[in-house]
Amino acid sequence: MTPLRIATRKSPLALAQTQLVIDYLAARMPGAAFEALKVVTTGDRKLEWSLEKQGGKGLFTAEIEAALRSGEATLAMHSAKDLPGESAAGDLVVAGYLPREDPRDVLVLREGVRTPATLATGSPRRRGQVAALFPGLQFTEIRGNVDTRLNKIARGEADATMVAQAGLNRLGIHAWPGVVFRPFTTDEMVPAVGQGAIAVQCRREDLARFAPLLDAATRAQVDLERAFQALTGAGCQIAFGAHASADGLVRLYHERCGRQVVRYDGSTPVDFATRVLKELGLA
Repeated sequence: MTPLRIATRKSPLALAQTQLVIDYLAARMPGAAFEALKVVTTGDRKLEWSLEKQGGKGLFTAEIEAALRSGEATLAMHSAKDLPGESAAGDLVVAGYLPREDPRDVLVLREGVRTPATLATGSPRRRGQVAALFPGLQFTEIRGNVDTRLNKIARGEADATMVAQAGLNRLGIHAWPGVVFRPFTTDEMVPAVGQGAIAVQCRREDLARFAPLLDAATRAQVDLERAFQALTGAGCQIAFGAHASADGLVRLYHERCGRQVVRYDGSTPVDFATRVLKELGLA
């Protein structure tokens, strides 16, 4: 039997997430076989680039989507937070998502540091929110895999950084020499759009085959978040976050209006996001 190939980045986290996709689909597609197709993206090659300046949305997805479009892969795996607000082409679609992991951000402090003076992050969303918690904080850039970032903080290249709790969980990292983990609540730090969700992408003609297998609740939440992202044009250059939770609350962060919490009214994601953004003066 020819295995279904899943295009993915080559990082340890991406491969761990791809294995989760394989395990999830294999349990729902008896007899099917799967394998990972490892792809190097522009974002992986250009480690010297600032994601904020270059525009991080799409830097980790274009080559993966090309493998899917060419037929080299049947599916693609993405961290949902890496996806642009709108698909680049109509021939590819997000079939859905695995059940969402913990969406929170985690403050990583060098051991012995109580209040950081320097924090390494390339995310305007994280900078904007954490600056309110630690007045006077200075920022530096940081790139690399999760373990690379943790080691940089342990070595003292900065007092702190921030990572996603979902990534730590998927890598089985619960502690690390020389650093301490302090998770934020989603009220303290609004997550990135799609944070904690693994997106499964396919060609449009395969949508009916794969969409019913994926998690409906996560799809509803991420679709709502992505509606806000698309309407604001938010990418890595804008300090923006959105998180829809199971209790119907939607937490938003935008550099122009700070953190906001609204209750979803059951309308279409686009209609709801349009109304809220108008009320906040963001549309």
